[in-house]
Amino acid sequence: MKIICIGRNYVKHIEELKNERPSEPVIFMKPDSAVLLKQHPFVIPEFSNDIHHEIELIVKINKVGKYIDTKFAHKYYDEISVGIDFTARDLQNELKTKGLPWEKAKSFDGSAVIGDFLPKSQFNSLENITFELTSNSKTVQKGNTDFMLWKIDELISYVSQYFTLKIGDIIFTGTPEGVAVVKSEDILEGFLEGNKLFSIQIK
Repeated sequence: MKIICIGRNYVKHIEELKNERPSEPVIFMKPDSAVLLKQHPFVIPEFSNDIHHEIELIVKINKVGKYIDTKFAHKYYDEISVGIDFTARDLQNELKTKGLPWEKAKSFDGSAVIGDFLPKSQFNSLENITFELTSNSKTVQKGNTDFMLWKIDELISYVSQYFTLKIGDIIFTGTPEGVAVVKSEDILEGFLEGNKLFSIQIK
């Protein structure tokens, strides 16, 4: 499986990091080794002093697809969840300044938290879903898919122009504002419409 991530998909997050608003989705990848194993803590890596949490709505692909039309994209997934794209912000800023790729800052071991999946059929509209991240029981990020620059089906269509989507692939659809540094002993929990889908400890 591969993890396809979308950057800069919420205007307020673009503004908080002082990034340029993109004219098309920003794509980067994480390897399967980035997945944080269930029941394991997230260990802050030695190469960064500025690891940020980024909660995102995530989608699991359920069949092979290439050049998918937006109007048919809904047929390629039936489960959604929330996850965290952990980011070494200090390293990312250094790489961006040099015009280099982000992989070292975004794709290191354990940098992708994947929550428990729920059937999309239990939600009235995927274009109006609230999700949030709490740190030590306090809400630190809260988003709604209504504020996405590109909706889920549009992202699937766009991504499939470049990469063949396969069963089990995960798409991270972007993070809302509120990203911040994590600290040892923090407890991060992710919610989708009030359903707690992951809980992890920072070490």
